[in-house]
Amino acid sequence: MGTKYRGTPAQVRALDAYIKLMRAADALSSRIHAHLANAKLSVSQFGVLEALLHLGPLCQSDLAHKLLKSGGNMTLVIDNLEKRGLVERVRSVADRRFIAVHLTETGRELVGRLIAPHVHGVVAAMDALSADEQETLDSLCRKLGTAQKASKTSR
Repeated sequence: MGTKYRGTPAQVRALDAYIKLMRAADALSSRIHAHLANAKLSVSQFGVLEALLHLGPLCQSDLAHKLLKSGGNMTLVIDNLEKRGLVERVRSVADRRFIAVHLTETGRELVGRLIAPHVHGVVAAMDALSADEQETLDSLCRKLGTAQKASKTSR
């Protein structure tokens, strides 16, 4: 279903595309992240664990930037992961102001078990598109995202 807004053709086209993009992204995310409920993890918590698994220890601000979250939100996410023993904050010996977030062994084991089902879910969901369509979508999303960053810096 498209927009009910009665504007110019360009406005209606943009709104329709935006609505479809948001609905598709929401449906895709719900399908792909359903397996996280069994592990009692939010999408943000899984994102932190996955980033730490692949990139190694990171400071909270780097994690927030990587996961497109606010600093306050990231603090809460990491607090909750730390309470469960999945991550730990480690203060740098060289610079006591710097605190890195590390995976614990428990966190490494949990995210290790979740990665394969996650990848399988992404691949299965994206199978709705051909390989060429996936590459086109990749290109269009990059173009759209880059344009937003450019317009944000020119304000």
